[in-house]
Amino acid sequence: MTGEFHAFAAKTSLPYVENVSRQRKTRVLLLAGTAEARNIASALSREPYIVMTVSLARPERVPHQFGWPVRIGGWGGSEAYRHWLIREGIDAVIDATHPFATEMSQRTAKIAPELGISAVRFMRPAWLPTKNDNWTFLNVPEEAAAHIPENATVFLATGRRDLDRFANLDQRRILCRVRDTPQSTIPFQNGQFVVTRGPVTVNDEIDHFDELKVDWIVTRNSGGHGGWPKLEAARALGLPVAVLRRPPPVEMVKISTVAELLQWVRRRR
Repeated sequence: MTGEFHAFAAKTSLPYVENVSRQRKTRVLLLAGTAEARNIASALSREPYIVMTVSLARPERVPHQFGWPVRIGGWGGSEAYRHWLIREGIDAVIDATHPFATEMSQRTAKIAPELGISAVRFMRPAWLPTKNDNWTFLNVPEEAAAHIPENATVFLATGRRDLDRFANLDQRRILCRVRDTPQSTIPFQNGQFVVTRGPVTVNDEIDHFDELKVDWIVTRNSGGHGGWPKLEAARALGLPVAVLRRPPPVEMVKISTVAELLQWVRRRR
């Protein structure tokens, strides 16, 4: 599915709308999908030499929160993405997608250098356990069954994607956290979706895990602040956590703070 364009910026007074200079501005594509992407968009709105388009794979976030024109939807494959970059005259791509959303990162890492486009991967730091945490690291979802005993109640905080890769947890009670009510049924005989709309606090998570009688938590090492409360709650309750390691990083410049990113963008002038 190709993208849908939302030109919210036409109603704003952001620098790229104003005719502040006749000098050609740096054209940036921001691949969003994380909370940090909004911070990036806000920071770049104060740079008068930037004109930017934000890309969202799905309309899960309110487009006008970015303050820039927003494109929603897929690209229709690598060649369509390549042609869009050429047609729009993109000078730089900021990949601020989710750490586990590897397909778009791999595509950008391949195509951008071929077109002479600068590209950077904005990667928030991974979570690290403390001495008071009981974490088991997994390379792939299929490894979870080797660590989680049968008949355990498992809180699966990995979303609804790739649930089939946890199929060998079928002898456990599975509670899969989702943000919206799914249209499909959960693929576990003893399982259910648990709809949770964030943000949630540590105390919220403690109460939730107590009420559901959770024995184990499974999560991806996404990093960031939004998912951290469940890990603090697990620590407080003494619950073991199976943590999926991040996929191997793509061959791209990596930055983890907005300040560093601003410097990188300014060097693209």
